[in-house]
Amino acid sequence: MKKLILTGLLATVTSFLFAQDIDKIINAGEAERIEKVLSADNMEGRKVFTPAIDRAADFIAGEFKSIGLKPLKGASGYLQPFSLIRFKPGKVSATINGEALDPKNIVVVSPDSLVELHRASGYKQAVIKAGDNLQDKALGYIQSGKKYIVLVDTSFAKSFPRLSGLKRQTVNTDKTVIFLLTAQPLKKFSIEAHQEVTPAKLANVVGILPGKSRKKEYVIFSGHYDHLGIGRPVNGDSIYNGANDDAAGTTAVIMLAKYFKAKGDNERTLVFAAFTGEESGGFGSHYFSRQFDPTTVMAMFNIEMIGTESKWGRNSAYITGYEKTDMGQILEKNLQGTEFKFYPDPYTKENLFYRSDNATLARQGVPAHTISTSKMDNEPNYHKVSDEIQTLDMANMAMIIKAVALSSASIISGKDSPSRVNTADLR
Repeated sequence: MKKLILTGLLATVTSFLFAQDIDKIINAGEAERIEKVLSADNMEGRKVFTPAIDRAADFIAGEFKSIGLKPLKGASGYLQPFSLIRFKPGKVSATINGEALDPKNIVVVSPDSLVELHRASGYKQAVIKAGDNLQDKALGYIQSGKKYIVLVDTSFAKSFPRLSGLKRQTVNTDKTVIFLLTAQPLKKFSIEAHQEVTPAKLANVVGILPGKSRKKEYVIFSGHYDHLGIGRPVNGDSIYNGANDDAAGTTAVIMLAKYFKAKGDNERTLVFAAFTGEESGGFGSHYFSRQFDPTTVMAMFNIEMIGTESKWGRNSAYITGYEKTDMGQILEKNLQGTEFKFYPDPYTKENLFYRSDNATLARQGVPAHTISTSKMDNEPNYHKVSDEIQTLDMANMAMIIKAVALSSASIISGKDSPSRVNTADLR
């Protein structure tokens, strides 16, 4: 009994002492050190397909290495490379039940230079109904990793041409998805599409902290490290530094990795991911997410734009899709007694839950949420050259990162497992 009491007392003391040490790892100075590198002018806005984003990836990989994270299984380093398919559309035609379809009512997303289809063998059929969110539904089918023929209700006649933007590039390099604007049922049909296809290389940066008793259960911490690059000069400045969007989230991922590595008591395996291509369509997170069995992912903390105060002021942030799982309630429970407060997303009309890098896993039922402070109705530097490090509140940013670290404790230990997203609501 004395031994048990002493062991418990030591554990309590150790936990208390480490709680004091969190400030040595997660603090404004460390946040500024990382931010200064990622948002510097020599990173040239970290645009995809530029040498600058490769420099940013190398920096993040170097941080992961110095922390002592392990690479993904089978990887030689921390980069997770993948290919996009870039399209130059050519001639396209389709007939349905003997009637020719106007080419402008056909969108083919495919890795193949020639698509010829006369029967639906191997293809799933789906319908986008009147009243659905066309772009959201279409993107879901493209990200599914399955072959689809999707009939789109004719009420979308005016907005259907926008789907052409979805076929410019995609990470689903081995699947074809066809969208047809028609009121006819798909009985007898013929579809043919020609296009020029070229691959384009990108890479996420990923590090692993293996768990102890629950190695095959994953908790993911993520942010995106790409931004907009160099654009038209505004008052002599042409570099979109992206200090808040989303060097701030990437900074959080690095600092959390350092904290949890030092703590060394995670029962579940922790995955730290810096995604590429978020600004271009979320390509990095789409590829990353498809490498996991979603049933093994217990939670995802995606962190985006936390460098400024939320609408409630300092020591606060919001969680997108708060009502879809009980993950927010778990985080709040773990923060009881602190000054920090998580709120539900106040910008629900913006559909933020499905607009960030958490979306792919959320669509598969994972309690995957984005944590942010961005005032979507009044964020003065969003997607502007003025999004620079001097506009950020480093002390508040460090408090947010500490709140993520402390609030995730019971999920990382395996004590809590957030409820799943109801995928039936997504159909």
